[in-house]
Amino acid sequence: MKKTKYIFITGGVVSSLGKGIIGASLGVLLKGHGYNVTLQKFDPYLNVDPGTMSPYEHGEVFVTDDGSETDLDLGHYERFLDVSMTRLNSVTAGMIFWDVLNKERRGDYLGNTVQIIPHVTNEIKKRISAITSKQTLDVVITEIGGTIGDIESLPFIEALRQFEFQNRGDCCHIHLTLVPYLKNSGEFKTKPTQHSVKELREVGIHPNIIVCRSEKSFQKNIKEKIALFCDVKPNYVISAPDSKSIYEVPLQMELEKLDKVVLEILNLKGKKASQITDWKNFVNATQNKSYPCIKVAIAGKYTKLSDAYLSVVEALRHAAAINECKVDILWVNSEKITSKEKAKKIFADINGILVPGGFGDRGISGMIFAAQYARENRIPYFGLCLGLHIAAIEFAQHVLKLNHAYSTEFQPNTPYPVIDLMPGQERLKDKGGTMRLGTYPCIIQSQKTKLYQAYQDSLIYERHRHRYEFNNHFKLDYEKAGMKITGICPENGLAEVIEIENHPWFLACQFHPELKSRPYKSHPLFKDFIKAAKKQKKN
Repeated sequence: MKKTKYIFITGGVVSSLGKGIIGASLGVLLKGHGYNVTLQKFDPYLNVDPGTMSPYEHGEVFVTDDGSETDLDLGHYERFLDVSMTRLNSVTAGMIFWDVLNKERRGDYLGNTVQIIPHVTNEIKKRISAITSKQTLDVVITEIGGTIGDIESLPFIEALRQFEFQNRGDCCHIHLTLVPYLKNSGEFKTKPTQHSVKELREVGIHPNIIVCRSEKSFQKNIKEKIALFCDVKPNYVISAPDSKSIYEVPLQMELEKLDKVVLEILNLKGKKASQITDWKNFVNATQNKSYPCIKVAIAGKYTKLSDAYLSVVEALRHAAAINECKVDILWVNSEKITSKEKAKKIFADINGILVPGGFGDRGISGMIFAAQYARENRIPYFGLCLGLHIAAIEFAQHVLKLNHAYSTEFQPNTPYPVIDLMPGQERLKDKGGTMRLGTYPCIIQSQKTKLYQAYQDSLIYERHRHRYEFNNHFKLDYEKAGMKITGICPENGLAEVIEIENHPWFLACQFHPELKSRPYKSHPLFKDFIKAAKKQKKN
């Protein structure tokens, strides 16, 4: 029986260098060789998961099919590998300590003193191996969040040291560092990398490969210098300069032969020559200068940080490529849309309006103005989760003439709760674990809908993350006025998708389709939204 091989990626010097992108890019290349690959993310923070964090803390919360709320890097993993992740792919220090303390309370440790070593490190090692219990894997790539030197990362690093000792010959360590370029002197500085590797070695990890992030590519002599001072082969020092797009990184790593170096270290022979033709075709499409550019406005409340809507942005790019166009995103802080006149000014030359997900009442009135502008001016509108709530509220207020119609999330005493808590859901104080999370089925009500035109199927499955739902008590009123419920969850009869009949493209869904979009497999709804926006530009 073949052993699973393990690759561990750590980061040094500074945070946010792109460990997730490097890991996902390596996954693309190894998958291209024919290996079955998955990725894990270990985050050292004490939150059990990022579900209760503000998007300004960690960017978007990525939701898996099984309802796990995870770090946004899992979105990169899914998009790059075209493989669905599970709760086993995301681990936090909070999860580890939670399990250890629960075991202590149950008496599982038989009265022993519970310590970081061995109890916490054993739990971490268990999580590294657990992912192979559900599927046959050739390679597991594990990213350790944070930066070497962070105190909260130490138990994870110690666990890696122990795991390698227990799995000699089956592990490879990649250390990602920064090699700064000083413009005044025209020099690359390797000292930060040397210190980072030294600090890593002090805690028992000797990196096999050093991936160097830099402003631009550096010469062979820089690689040789890093190799000399860090005890690695020169060809095991990989240059990772800034790129225009994250989708170019696998191609950069292929040129640097990162995949071949890893296969050599792990004593694996490529099952076949790397085949990433689809990936290269997608990258070429994104770089085609002859494609027209369409303008899409994202009207949301977290627009100061694009990572808050990372999957939405990537899904738009995927859709643009398949529609042979480029997308120019206008970030609109919905708090700034204070009137119909302001909306008209902001969206005057926009080809499509998208209202993404979110929680809380900040910026809601501005989103309502955005939906109203799209509806009245026949601009393609795409609502995602909260975007459905906004579309329903706007329609109720201005078409159904239900004064003060609202969501009880924002106005608990509204006389017309067109959006309300799901049936049977109590108002729990604990915000974690009170939502409809993960994949649910949706039945498309008619083939004569934009929803069916997109999917070409009557039964679909999509991922959810929300507490509030469309209130079915108002369903007939909406449908008589021209807004149809075109998708329904068969498990509970809840509305999943709404459309306006006499409109070029006005669709909103309760789920998050952006989570399932892939570079060369654009999500059907995003594909048709961009198609409608492109048509709007021509008109």
